[in-house]
Amino acid sequence: MPGAARTYQLLIEVAGPSRVRIGRLGTFDFPAGIYIYTGSALRNFEARVKRHLATAKKMHWHIDYLLAAPGVRVLEVRRHGESECCVNQRVGGEIPVPGFGASDCRAACGSHLKRLG
Repeated sequence: MPGAARTYQLLIEVAGPSRVRIGRLGTFDFPAGIYIYTGSALRNFEARVKRHLATAKKMHWHIDYLLAAPGVRVLEVRRHGESECCVNQRVGGEIPVPGFGASDCRAACGSHLKRLG
């Protein structure tokens, strides 16, 4: 790892088909499967990860809405020292929601949530 962790990936299981309202992005259908979300925190890194894993929280980020849906759980947390977009762009998969978690992305990622299968 080329430095201190500043990027994290959440490996997420959606146990069954789920329709979720993602804040102002709208309502989307998530087929059952495994998803990966890539995010970052330049300050309070571990607190950000811990917040994502908490069940009771104020809905703020796109990922909060998905993680609060029934049948959705985090399977694994991965930590990286590279930038969020570099890590995200190495991951294959399909984009289920354009713009998800990428409102400040300047690297044309398209989304920081991908469905792996």
